[in-house]
Amino acid sequence: MNEYFKSIILQITGASALIGQENIQDLWSGYGKIMRVRLKGADIDNVVIKHVKASASSKHPRGWNTDIGHQRKVKSYQVETNWYSKYSKHSLARLPECLAVKTQDDEVLIVLEDLDTAGFPLRKRTVNWEEIAACLEWLAKFHASYLDKAPDGLWQVGTYWHLKTRPQELAALTDNKLKEAAPLIDQKLNTCQFKTFVHGDAKLANFCFGKAGQVAGVDFQYVGGGCGMKDVAYFIGSCLYEEDCERLETQILDTYFDHLHNALGKRNETLEKEWRSLYRVAWADFHRFLKGWSPEHWKINSYSEQVTAEVINNL
Repeated sequence: MNEYFKSIILQITGASALIGQENIQDLWSGYGKIMRVRLKGADIDNVVIKHVKASASSKHPRGWNTDIGHQRKVKSYQVETNWYSKYSKHSLARLPECLAVKTQDDEVLIVLEDLDTAGFPLRKRTVNWEEIAACLEWLAKFHASYLDKAPDGLWQVGTYWHLKTRPQELAALTDNKLKEAAPLIDQKLNTCQFKTFVHGDAKLANFCFGKAGQVAGVDFQYVGGGCGMKDVAYFIGSCLYEEDCERLETQILDTYFDHLHNALGKRNETLEKEWRSLYRVAWADFHRFLKGWSPEHWKINSYSEQVTAEVINNL
């Protein structure tokens, strides 16, 4: 981290010195780091910083090292800075307070509240129903916050697997029926009447948990416009085995929509009817990406195949 960025952290926190840093994680494909920085002489003990170098030499874990992928990543960090600068403070769902966003040349610094010290120190690899319900409530509050808002400066169509940004994965897809149906699935999602901002990468790993069951969300590189079912389907696929995805489907949707109506302050039956009908469409949309991107991925299962076949037959 350069001296300019260090001075920004000192200035916005009122610290007299930075006394150490802990690497939380490297960013995907080597574009930077997320670190916890310890402070001296400030009202807070730590901040979390996301330090991005957009020109970094990328090495994709699955071999997708292309200019298309690089440009998508660069834009994702631009979207995240816009998100924190313009939109994050309007979220009803808990997320880290943004203290500063600064850029210099090809580098970006985002200074965030440390959610660990704010009461969200737990990360989960497996979750029970109560924890799933808490994440569904988070998604419902998030979607309610931005219903009918224009995603200016964000992805016009949110999620990292959006068809238009994934031509190579589509070309690699060997399921010809799904490949042929992909544009129609994409169109069905993108032309829905009710749109909001989707988180775009709402997997279990991007939720932080408190000891009393409270939840906060992180990582907003793929926030953009779209149907909230994209986040719900993707989240459920990240934390449940296929038999539970099928068994709990109605309960999942009932829970989400109860929280959505509560967050909106009224029931919107027309929205619920439309979005419920798009849950499996959203599931098929991600399945399309996954089968082209990583055909042996553990998330490719009989439930996903069944759902996708049903969606294609109903197009």
